Amino acid sequence: MARGVFAMTALTALTAQNTHGVSAVHAVPPEFLMQQIDAVLSDLGADAIKTGMLPNAEAVHVVADRIRHYRSGAAAAAPPSSTSPHGFLPLVVDPVLVSTSGHSLAEGGVAAALLRDLLPLATVATPNIPEAEALLACGPITSIGDMRRAARELQVKTRCGAVLIKGGHMKPTGTADDPADVVDILYDGEQLHELRGAWIHTGNTHGTGCTLASAIAAELAKGLPLRAAVSAARSALQTALRASVPLSLGSGVQRPFHHRHMMAATVSEPTGAAVAEGGKRGTLARVDPATLRRQLRLYGVTDPYCNKKCNRTLLEAVTLAVRGGATIIQLREKDIDGGDFVREAAAALQVCHQHGVPLIINDRVDVALAVGADGVHVGQSDLPAGLVRAMIGPARILGVSVKTPQQARDAVAAGADYLGAGAVLPTGTKDTDVIGLEGLAAVCEAAAPLPVVSIGGISAANAADTIRAGCAGIAVVSAIFAAEDVEAAARALLRVVDEALEAENPAQQQT
Repeated sequence: MARGVFAMTALTALTAQNTHGVSAVHAVPPEFLMQQIDAVLSDLGADAIKTGMLPNAEAVHVVADRIRHYRSGAAAAAPPSSTSPHGFLPLVVDPVLVSTSGHSLAEGGVAAALLRDLLPLATVATPNIPEAEALLACGPITSIGDMRRAARELQVKTRCGAVLIKGGHMKPTGTADDPADVVDILYDGEQLHELRGAWIHTGNTHGTGCTLASAIAAELAKGLPLRAAVSAARSALQTALRASVPLSLGSGVQRPFHHRHMMAATVSEPTGAAVAEGGKRGTLARVDPATLRRQLRLYGVTDPYCNKKCNRTLLEAVTLAVRGGATIIQLREKDIDGGDFVREAAAALQVCHQHGVPLIINDRVDVALAVGADGVHVGQSDLPAGLVRAMIGPARILGVSVKTPQQARDAVAAGADYLGAGAVLPTGTKDTDVIGLEGLAAVCEAAAPLPVVSIGGISAANAADTIRAGCAGIAVVSAIFAAEDVEAAARALLRVVDEALEAENPAQQQT
């Protein structure tokens, strides 16, 4: 649910456990496990499956048998060109063998059953280091090189789609000046990928492996390719771990973290399009509206031609803009290769977050998910907004460019968090029709209560007019990035916007 999908569960075992460990395990009879799986998959179906604790070989056999059964049904209904053995009903196998506290969660023979029956069906397997050692019956895995070899060996041995070996059990070696990374290794059958993230110092780590595998399954269910799904899941998990650091939950060694931090908020009343039974509207609140409204005041949109003309790199331009007071940044780089864009975006994200500024990626959902950006902005000719919302989940910001009140209403229904309306005035950076201030006001009225930023031809001379038309802020390109002094230009624009907002809403002065 935290990742924006609907979860259904078949219980494999009941455990008696707390933060000190597992004191008892009661395995569900195989026949009843099969009945649970059939009850769900014969009715609601599924877009992805994740397995966790399988307490005995019989449970492994039942799960593998039912996955083969339902995959065969999916394959029969698929187009003839769809031939991948791992493409129907994606399967994430988390080969849980031992709890965080060291207690065995599986009987003898489970590892062999996983290797023989279930792992060959997996789209991706997600063992931690001790589990990889057990499955491969190899010596200790003590280095990144060992992890790389183990990932390749396990994929070759089982012929699964991919293997993600999690490095959380490897001791960090960083210092205060050079913080440690946690390194996971993904082998997709062709390439090895070294996935790094900041090491988060916390004792609240119980369930991290299960959560990561579940989040990967959620992203695969939305249709993301594997590497993007893994990146999105790792980013969500890091967010939850970081937010859970101050929590004091139990006195044992396997303290849990708080999954709420993988989502933006709880269920809210109508701004979305989901209509529940009886006509009651409701949707997952993705961001705090008041916070987002403040962040949209000065929306800087990068432009490669401005940067080239001013002899600046993308990173230099972003750094200067946020120093000057840009409250949100969008990277709009249409003619850059994916690999280069990922590297540039990752560097820009670091600078933005150092200044407390969200980073939005224009159009490229894959790049946004790969670097863990704060959101995505799409236009009317890009991927449909509803599809993008399904891909990025509820926790990331979704912006949509619109020109008409109907487009605004459609974007709200698709799950947008804010709208960019325009072009308000003629602009040299984008070839588009002009809607004027009257058209802008109509869009703002149709979008309410979602915030709107004005785009196209906006400058310090007319920014206040767009605020009076109902906008929460202005989106500018050349007014910032073509300026000789980017910091000064951003500072002056923010001052104009804040003064206009205060004049419109004196009781809610922007800060």
